[in-house]
Amino acid sequence: SFPHDQNSKEFFFMEMNTRIQVEHCVSEEVYDVDLIKEMIRAAAGEDLRIKKQPKGPEGHAIECRINAEDPDNKFMPCPGKITSFHVPGGHGVRIDSHAYSQYVIPPNYDSMIGKLIVRGRDRQDAIIKMKRALEELIVEGVKTTKPFHQNLLDHPVFVKGNFDTGFIDQIYLKESH
Repeated sequence: SFPHDQNSKEFFFMEMNTRIQVEHCVSEEVYDVDLIKEMIRAAAGEDLRIKKQPKGPEGHAIECRINAEDPDNKFMPCPGKITSFHVPGGHGVRIDSHAYSQYVIPPNYDSMIGKLIVRGRDRQDAIIKMKRALEELIVEGVKTTKPFHQNLLDHPVFVKGNFDTGFIDQIYLKESH
């Protein structure tokens, strides 16, 4: 994971795992590469299809993790049955999900319903796309983090893009509660 400082234009190494990062979708979008396919090719002893060093990221991507959690109750899990499920679509909109209408979210496992990812020309375009995608996303029957993401996308600190990993606890949650 490589956070980017908007002011200095520097990238910083945050962590490394031996598994694929949950947020790998954002990298896939801005580098136009399917990392999972490339990992499977490598495991099978095949050549990678990435033949040249990428020139750098193109555009801006944002990922919202849609969880069956109650943002107004300390993000407590909300297991139960999804009674209606509709995903957004369109250019630059992607959802990775296992959920469907009538899917039962179990109480003893990860509450993630899916990852909603958008790619835009720049940060502002990506924020606009994500707002539209969240508006089109329908998950009924359980509480989700959708309203949390919708509110977050309107926060001036988020829009400006000048924050760190403490933003949610230090600024956003204090202001909203």
